Amino acid sequence: MTILPIGLDRSASTSLSAQIYRAIRQAIETGQLVAGARLPSWIDLATQLGVSRGTVRVAYERLIDEQFAVVLGAAGTRVADRPPLLAKLGGSPETPPFPELFHDFGVAPLPFQMGVPAQDAFPFKLWSRVLTRAARRTAMSPVGYPDPRGDPDLRKEIAAYLGVARGLRCNPSQVFVTAGFAGALGLAIRGLGIEGQQAWMEDPGFPLTRAALGLVGMTVKAVPVDADGLDVEAGIRDSAGAALAVVTPGQQAPLGMAMSLPRRLALLEWARRNEAWIIEDDYLSELQLKGRAAPALASLDQHGRVLHIGSFSKTISPALRLGFLVVPLEMAHRFGEIATCLIPAPTTFMQHAVAEFLRDGHYLRHLRHMKRLYAARRDALLRCLGDIAPNSMDVLATAGTAVVTLLPGSVSDVDVASRALQAGLAPVPLSPWYVESSRRQGLLLCVTNLNERRIAADCRRLVELIHEGS
Repeated sequence: MTILPIGLDRSASTSLSAQIYRAIRQAIETGQLVAGARLPSWIDLATQLGVSRGTVRVAYERLIDEQFAVVLGAAGTRVADRPPLLAKLGGSPETPPFPELFHDFGVAPLPFQMGVPAQDAFPFKLWSRVLTRAARRTAMSPVGYPDPRGDPDLRKEIAAYLGVARGLRCNPSQVFVTAGFAGALGLAIRGLGIEGQQAWMEDPGFPLTRAALGLVGMTVKAVPVDADGLDVEAGIRDSAGAALAVVTPGQQAPLGMAMSLPRRLALLEWARRNEAWIIEDDYLSELQLKGRAAPALASLDQHGRVLHIGSFSKTISPALRLGFLVVPLEMAHRFGEIATCLIPAPTTFMQHAVAEFLRDGHYLRHLRHMKRLYAARRDALLRCLGDIAPNSMDVLATAGTAVVTLLPGSVSDVDVASRALQAGLAPVPLSPWYVESSRRQGLLLCVTNLNERRIAADCRRLVELIHEGS
């Protein structure tokens, strides 16, 4: 009789049959029981464990149902011939994708961390009430398929908001609710059908966007930026026949300049003349901390060549995973079909909450409050850098909610960022944002989650790390 190492805990809330099932399954998955090995009979295993035969029978039936074991008549119950598990116990710990941008997921933000709004100033009580009402509404909704393009109320509110805040007049039928910026970018590329072609992208530019374009087989052409934004003439000289340009015209990511009107018109003319497309990443334009944000590039589009992307990740929370895509009116039907078949909008519960947050004016009030707070924290950081780090970091630009700094030439920004993380700080290295331009060594210091009482200490620690790396 085969002796199986099964330990039973009779005081546990898990049934004895479930404990037997899990122990045998684990032995199969880890290779302790090889394919073809004969399992003890119900009677023998029940005797070995001191349980009823019915308890063992339930465990065996579950193993058979899930194809871990097979019954072979007189040959007894044997371990099924299954492919070995690819994952091995005790392997190296999982590392997050793009660790230079995301040090971890689902954890509280650290000082200088990019991409997350202030945790200490979010209206949690108000948001909790909104979520409660949204949950009630969702529970009482008809049992049917929700609109794959997004909740009609939210699409209506987004269209109204864009008209007021971004100068972009659009119909709710042009608005598609997506799983954040990434979902909107994926829907845009799929809807345009341009996989495998050439795409312009700003240099420097968001590394995740560049990676996304590469994953769909596009050849990315790095186009330099200057004080006026994307250098359209340089793009034309290098690859006039590209099918797409991805730009951040409101506040260039990561350097912060707005694309000038002549450059915008030149880009639109290039797209019209070449029947190319423009994806406008409206990066942080709603968080313009100085003056008024320039209107959206899509507001100038007269020929239906611009697709506009926005999200609520940096204004409300990235945990929402909610973004939106605005497409030319004549393309709305095609994108609706693609959303229905391949990329439907996320759960309606959170959409209902954000729609109310917009409709009742909470969103605009929240943005006004955040802009004042972020401007004060940015000014405090700039003062601190001037006092503590005049020779360690040069301020290159203030870009949205971040201060862009340059490091001495001998210092690796990736190395400094890695060591800073161990010290409880999360600056983002600048060099990975570059492709072909001079890969400047620098740090992006986001101000959203700075504690003004600790700014000086955090800056001193960062300066120490820079000196250690020089």
